[in-house]
Amino acid sequence: MPLDPQAKALLDAIEQSGAPPLNSYEPAEARAVYDQASEQVRGNPPDPAAVEEIFIPGPDGEMKAWLYRPSDEAALPVLVFFHGGGYTIGSLQSHDCVCRALCVEAQCIVISVDYRLAPEHKYPAAADDAWAATQWVASNAESLGGDPSRIAVGGDSAGGNLAAVVSLQAKEAGGPQLAFQLLIYPGTDMDCSFESHETFGAGYRLTKELIAWFYEHYFSPEDDLKHWRASPLNADDFSGLPPAFILSAGYDPLQDEDAAYAVKLIEAGVAVAHTHYAGMMHGFITMPGAIDKAKQALSECAEVLSKALLTEL
Repeated sequence: MPLDPQAKALLDAIEQSGAPPLNSYEPAEARAVYDQASEQVRGNPPDPAAVEEIFIPGPDGEMKAWLYRPSDEAALPVLVFFHGGGYTIGSLQSHDCVCRALCVEAQCIVISVDYRLAPEHKYPAAADDAWAATQWVASNAESLGGDPSRIAVGGDSAGGNLAAVVSLQAKEAGGPQLAFQLLIYPGTDMDCSFESHETFGAGYRLTKELIAWFYEHYFSPEDDLKHWRASPLNADDFSGLPPAFILSAGYDPLQDEDAAYAVKLIEAGVAVAHTHYAGMMHGFITMPGAIDKAKQALSECAEVLSKALLTEL
């Protein structure tokens, strides 16, 4: 399938603007540029009943989080969300449009976690923070207005990686019991050896050079990138993991490892739904103001999340 016309128009506009690639900046500058660019394509997301700032105990002090509440009802399902950005960029603000849409359309509490970023905080800091946040939410769900039996984890790109890692870690630790994992074009294999890394590694935002820049900042030379906390695709056992929804994109270097992860889960008996947006590039779901398919994808994510966390009254 050809690149979606709206996606192509956006990529063409970026190229014609002469904007330097993110990997040409220092991380702090790249974060500001990325957040500013995100504002331009976020559109007009729906308004939850409330958005509040909370603080979660973490391995290195408190972590900020934004809690999105769809209504004043009690015992609502909860999604713990981790933003994308290669563990180096991205913020609560850059993914605010995603969290608002998921909260309102799925009618669930969304808790977006401001985990530590690289290079100030190297691997496995982000994974440690994601795990700590999930444990805390599970322990405090009722006081937050949530249902501790209906907790999901999710995220996009690096955030999808963190959600997959947390799901594996919860299984290994014997809890908390997670109900669902929402994996939006997740990074599942840090080896970057799949063919799609070559086929789509240039011209579609997430370039081979940008991936290398992310890895350079987050990982150290001595890190074992094959360990499942870096590359969840390499886990020894996927049985007993929560049901998953995996969303992949056609013009995305990560699409092959996303498909491979879906296969691993299915082979282990995990319930998996996998939707492939063939005409889209990596990162599109944060662009509902510029790409209609992003709105569609957000609605699909919300629908599967709502169904997965639905309880019979």
